[in-house]
Order: sequence, then C-alpha cells, then structure tokens
Amino acid sequence: MSQVAHGRPGEPGSANRLDSRINALGDQRKPPCCVASMKTILLADPSLTRRRALSALLTQTGYGVTALADLSEAYDTLNRMQIGQGSVDAVVLGWPDYSEGIVEDVFGLLHGERLEHLPVLVMADSSNAKAVNWRMARPRTALTLWSEYLEAPSAIAHLLRPEQSVGEAASLHLEQVKVLLVDDSATVRLGYSRLLQKHGYHVETAESVEDGWRKVLAQPFDIAIIDYLMPQQNGTALISRIRNHLETQHILTATITGTYSDAVIAESLASGALECVFKSESKDLLLARVASLAPAINDRKAIHNDRRRLQSILSSVGEGVYGVDCAGTIQFINPAALDVLGYTEADDLIGLQAFDAFHHTDEDGSPLQRGASFLNQCYAMGKEVSSWQTCFWSASKKGIPVECNIHPLHMDAELNGSVVAFRDISNRRALEKELRWQAEHDNLTKLHNRAWLESQLEQECSKVRRTGQTAVLLLLDLDRFKYINDTAGHVAGDRLLMEVAQRLKSRLRSTDYLARMGGDEFAVLLTNVGSSEIIALADGFRRVLIASPFNYGGKSYRITLSIGCARIDQACFTPGDAMAHADIACHMAKRSGRNQCQVYSPETGKLAALDADLGWSVRLEEALRGDRFVLCYQPIVPLNGMELDSVESKNSKDVWLRQLERNPDSEAMFEVLVRLKGHEGDLISPVAFLPAAERFGLMQDIDFWVIKHALAALRETRESPRSIALTINLSAQTLEKGGVADYMTARIVEYNVNPAAIVLEIADAHAISDRERAQRQLAQLRQLGCRISVGDFGVGFANLACLKQLEADIVKIDGSLIQGLPGDELDRTIVTALTSIAEIARKTTVAECVEDMSVLRSLHQCGVDMAQGYVVGMPRLHLPRTLPSCFAKPEQEEKRLSEV
Repeated sequence: MSQVAHGRPGEPGSANRLDSRINALGDQRKPPCCVASMKTILLADPSLTRRRALSALLTQTGYGVTALADLSEAYDTLNRMQIGQGSVDAVVLGWPDYSEGIVEDVFGLLHGERLEHLPVLVMADSSNAKAVNWRMARPRTALTLWSEYLEAPSAIAHLLRPEQSVGEAASLHLEQVKVLLVDDSATVRLGYSRLLQKHGYHVETAESVEDGWRKVLAQPFDIAIIDYLMPQQNGTALISRIRNHLETQHILTATITGTYSDAVIAESLASGALECVFKSESKDLLLARVASLAPAINDRKAIHNDRRRLQSILSSVGEGVYGVDCAGTIQFINPAALDVLGYTEADDLIGLQAFDAFHHTDEDGSPLQRGASFLNQCYAMGKEVSSWQTCFWSASKKGIPVECNIHPLHMDAELNGSVVAFRDISNRRALEKELRWQAEHDNLTKLHNRAWLESQLEQECSKVRRTGQTAVLLLLDLDRFKYINDTAGHVAGDRLLMEVAQRLKSRLRSTDYLARMGGDEFAVLLTNVGSSEIIALADGFRRVLIASPFNYGGKSYRITLSIGCARIDQACFTPGDAMAHADIACHMAKRSGRNQCQVYSPETGKLAALDADLGWSVRLEEALRGDRFVLCYQPIVPLNGMELDSVESKNSKDVWLRQLERNPDSEAMFEVLVRLKGHEGDLISPVAFLPAAERFGLMQDIDFWVIKHALAALRETRESPRSIALTINLSAQTLEKGGVADYMTARIVEYNVNPAAIVLEIADAHAISDRERAQRQLAQLRQLGCRISVGDFGVGFANLACLKQLEADIVKIDGSLIQGLPGDELDRTIVTALTSIAEIARKTTVAECVEDMSVLRSLHQCGVDMAQGYVVGMPRLHLPRTLPSCFAKPEQEEKRLSEV
C-alpha cells in the first residue's frame, strides 16, 4: 500500500500516476515527424511499471510500441530482423542485469554489421558505469536516466533525425533556434525580424555593436546576423568578440551588407563569420542561408545534451569514475572520485597523469615505475579489467585501498582511452582483517587459537623432518579452574583466563608460540630445544603462575598448573602424535597430584591410555546401553517486538515466555542439549566426554540416541496449540558415515512427528572432510522436510563457504562474536555485517551465549532474528506439553542445569 501511496518510479503501484502525468502532456509532446509517418519502437525492460509508463509516454507522442519483458524475446526479434524478417525504427533497452546469459548475445546482435546503425536508446539507473561506456562505444546510441524518462521521446527523435531530410530536420527544430539581428536601421531590423519570426525563428534585435554585445552576454543565442557597416564600429568587431569569448564562441555568425565587395567578404570571414548575406538577395535565399546553419546548431545542442546527461550520471553514481586517454592523462573525473581522493575541484586533476596524481606508489609505500604500472599498461593497451585491487593516494598523501573496474573506450573502432570506476574498500579490508583475526585468535584472551597453533605445529613438524632439530609441545591445564569459575562466577573465570594468558606470554622466547586451546587449556610450541632444557623451560611457565595468587572480589585464589610435554623429533614428527603425546603427559601430571610437569614417554602413554581414553570409552558404551544420557531443552526466542526499554526491569527468566506471547504466530523453538548422568546422579557436560566419543567413533551412536529421544519428547507436545520445533545437533562424523537420513525417516514415521518441526544443526561444518557425501545426506533430510542450521557462523572464511555449500536455512552466530557487545564497536559492526549477509541469503540468524540484557538489546539493534542463552531462558529437563501454562519450572531445576 505504501508503494501505491508514494508512487515511486520503477515500483509497483506507480504506473497510474505516471500514466496521468503522461496524459496531461497530451499532444504537446508529439513530434511533427510522428504525424507524417508512425515510427515503431521495440521496448525491452523486465519492470512492468517502467514498461507501462514508457509505453504510454511513447504512444502519446506518436510512436508505435512493442513492449517485451523478457530479454530472450528481444533477442529473437532482433535475430529475425538481421535476416530480413520484420523491422523496427529504434530500440529502447532497459540496461540489463549482466547475470543473465542472454545479455552478451543481445549486445552481439546490436554491434553486428546488419544492426549496428539501428538507433538504440539505453535507459539506465544512476549507478551504472558500464552503460555509459557501452553508449560511447556504439554509434547511433543515446543514454537517458530512468529518473529523466520524460526526455525519452526527444532522445529518440534525435536518434531518428539522420534518416530525415535536411528540410524536415530544420523544420523540426526551428522553434528552438534563437537569432540575434544587429543593424543600425530600424526598418531593416523590423523587416528581417518579421521574416525570420514568420518562419519559426525566435528573434531579438540590437541597434549597435555595444547593444548587441550586452544582449549576447545577457541571454543565449544560436545565430547572430550582424550588419557590416554601422556608425560607431563595424559589425566585424562584434563578430570577433563573440568568437574570442569562452561563453559566446558557440554562436554561429553571419554578416549582412548592402554592397557586394571582396574586401568586405574577406574581412567578415577573417573575423569569424560563416556566411556573408546581401540585402539585395531574395528572401528565400536569405532563409536558405540561415536554415543551412540549423544542422550544426542541432548537432551542438545534441552533444551538449549528451554531455549533460553523462555528467548527470557521473555526478550521481556512488562509485568514483574517471576517464583517461591512452597516455593516462585524466580527461574527466566525477564528484565521488574527488571526494574519495580528497580534492574539491575537478580542475585540480584534469590534464594531469593519473599515475602522477594518485597511483604512483604501491600500498606498502614503495614507488612504482611508470612503465611497470599495471594501470598504465591497461590505459595504453585497452585492457578490460574487473575487481582489480590497488592503492590510490589522496591529496593528503594517505593511501586508500581501492577496487577498480577498467573499461576501454573505443571511438570508430579505435582505442580512445579508458573509463575507470573504483570504490574505497577500506571498510571491507578492515572487516576482512578482523575476520582473519577472528579465525586465528581467541576472542577472550586475544591469544592465538587452536586452529592457528595446529597450523604452526604442522610447519614445525615439517621443519624437524628437514633439519633434524628438536621442538617441544607443551599442553598446560589450569588446576581447579572449575571451582573458581563456579564459586566466583563466570566473570571471575574470564578474568582468570585473561590474567593467565598475560603471565604465560611474559615467559615466551621470541621463537615460541602460545595459544589458548579452549576452556582452561593452553599450549606452547617451543622451537629448537635441547632435551636437557625441556623441564626447565616448562617449569618456568608453571612457576610464573604460582608466583602470585589471583585476586578477585576481595578474595585470593592460588593458581596451579599441570603441564604435559611432548618432544617433536625424528621419533615423533606428526602433529597428531605430538598433540596426543602432550595430552597424555598432561593427564598423567594431573593424575600424579597436579601442579607439576610430565614429559611423555611410551610407558606414560600406555598407562594414560588405560586410565583415560579406555575409561571414557567404556562409560559411553554403558551409557548408550543403559540410557544414561539426559536431554535438556534451551529456548530460542524471536527478538521481533521486544520491549527493549523495559526488559531489564522485569524478571529475566521470563524473557522467552514474554517474547512468545508477543509473537503469537511464531513457533516455540528449543535447542536439544545432551548431558551424561554421572554415578552420583550429577550431570556431566558434553565438553568432558564428546572428545573421547569422537576418538572412539561413538558420535553417530550418541547422535542417533539424541534423535530418538528428542522425537519421542516432541510427540508428547502434540496437544500444544502452538507448534514446537527442536534444534538437534549433528556431528561431522555422523554426516560422513551416512545413514542419518534413513534413520531420521524411520524415527519420524515411528513417532508421527512433523519433519518441519526438526532443525538439524551442524556445529562443526568446517570439520567435514567428505563434503559431497554430507551434502547428499543433508539434501535427503531437506527433501524430507527438515530444516538445516549451520553453527559457528562468522568464525573463519571456511564457515562462510559452508553457508552456501550446505544450503542452510538458519545460521547461528558464534558466541565469541557476541561477548564484546554492546561496548565493542568492531564486534557490533561484524555482527551487523553477518546479519546483512544472512538477510541477503534469506537465512534466519540466531545469536547464542547471550547472558546479559544489554547484549540482547544490541543484538536486536544489529538486526539479529532470534537469540538463546541464560538471560533468555535456562535449559530445562522437559518440553512443555501445553503453552503457556507449562513453561514455568521449579527453581531447583534451573539452578541444577545452570551448573552444567
């Protein structure tokens, strides 16, 4: 409705208003050429509103119009024309989307020998630089902005003019020709002005050279007819002034005299006159002489109008645009380019070499050689280049990263220069840099992360194989971290991790690498280490932590560290072995009483394997057989309609319930979380047992257990008036093994649940090695009716690729990107950018790990669709069977689940 009310051109609902404007013009816009014989126009544009508006305008002005929506239909019509089947007088082409394959075929026909002289009017939006270049490269082609579509009839009339006779062309535009008649005789002025006005000219008169000069400066004229002999000064003096003045030199001049004299004729032509008219000549001959000047006037005005339209386009485009000749000399530059480069006037750059002005130096500050400049080579050779990234230098000598598109400009089949469109990509570079940083760093401690360390470990292992040197991998695990985190709170736990990171960093040598592996685990890669140095170096990290306590909230906590050391030498030179050995040694350090270092040996490995890995393997297999896993359900709520100003004043535990009440048509969504029931009835977090499950290939068994019991719970909610959806995590291991689609189908049939209520989340999509097999599995699940969600969105470029490859319906923004909100401007920019990417891809966004009301407000402002976390709703042991009365759960259950 709003579109109809506003009536914006190019949008549905604006056609009626456009038609009424066109009808109001009536016959005032009909060109005389169309009265004599109707010209036919082929109009092609995909927009119904634009086609209707332009068709109505052209029909009102006397043209016959065939309007087509599909570019392929236009191609068929033009293709038939080139073999002699049918014809049109002109083509009006809405500038097409280059993503359509048919575009190049249409352009090929219009550039072909048979159709290259067919008049073409291009209708373009203001931001299209390619349309400008195409118009300049093709003869008998004009360009008009859609915002100036009312100019289309006159543009078409001008394109058709070369096929009309000179007499028709002159009569068509006579009313536009302004004549200044200068003569000291009032009788002569009256007689000639009446004659010219009778034949359609607009005439002003002057009685002397000075009077004529004043009028020339005061208003525009096309022709000046000046008496040769006048009292004060001869007419040639005025002609010379007109020719030599910048603002009047376009005026065509002629002398008029009563006597024939070779000297008068020679002086007149020398002063700049184009014609010498005699008063004794017949009126018809005088009119013919004046009419012979009309084509030159019309050509000048057409060139002026083309320049005005092109200048309008160049001024309105958001990208910087400049043109150079083949030598790289700047011919024109638009305001957007001046703004980026820090100049105020185009004259500051026009005439300079683009190389000297702003692309003389590389991004690192090193000067470029003129001959080696890639842009200079493109100017000289006419190369067409897309998305070339380089550095321009502003007027203030500041480097600006830019992305350029270079289009060669041809005139009469000869290279005439190039048009360069560019944009400032500083913000994009900053975002890319931040994404790379996020991909390689831990957001909390600012240390490198596990993925980065594994990459460095791979390189160090290769170096050890080549050189025979020895390196050491240290795995450092904080003792009693969970106790501090639980008793002092998560904020204290985060502060502790940050302080530990700084203390460990202080002990690094210049050749060492430090990373946070996750949780309370850190790793140090020591390069070029002798066997006798290992214990001393490792113990230095332990001692730097125990040297002083951790103080928080008025209390002091003693920090200790268990360290596992693994040699990387000719006996152990693979990253996998090094990680496993360090993990085993660290486990043995804890088993031996904590706060100590252990160096891996084969005997240590055997003992640790019996005590740790095999122990977890047995426990998990027993849990699968005895149903000792427990499911928890954490609400995921829409942020639409959230009352952000008042939300902090209410009980945060009710946030998810209130949001569901505000969105009565939305489904109630919960993420399914799995816990392991301990021997004493406690619930064990998956962080403790899932790594072992992955090592022993038990992930699919656990995933299938979760699917079965989650669907059984979903079946019990069928009485609820509101639909309930469950998000179930699938591991990379499960997708790669296959069979999940068949298992899911069987369980859906068994429990008779709606597949649309099931969302399958792939949290570790980057770990999928057999991507094709996983895609087939997900395609079957999607055909079944299930939705797909991708987790860890925004962490690393690989995850962005997974978004497209796995065809996700929902993306979950990684919790590490949420932690800096709302205070961190960069985090807010990244979350907003990720939300925009998801919106363009038509994906729903979910933010996880939301633990603060101010973060919730910031997420809403960033455009995030849904959120989950402790501040929204705690995990609970049961799904509600009816809504909303069954939402409330006992306080002790929430407390118990918050601990895991």
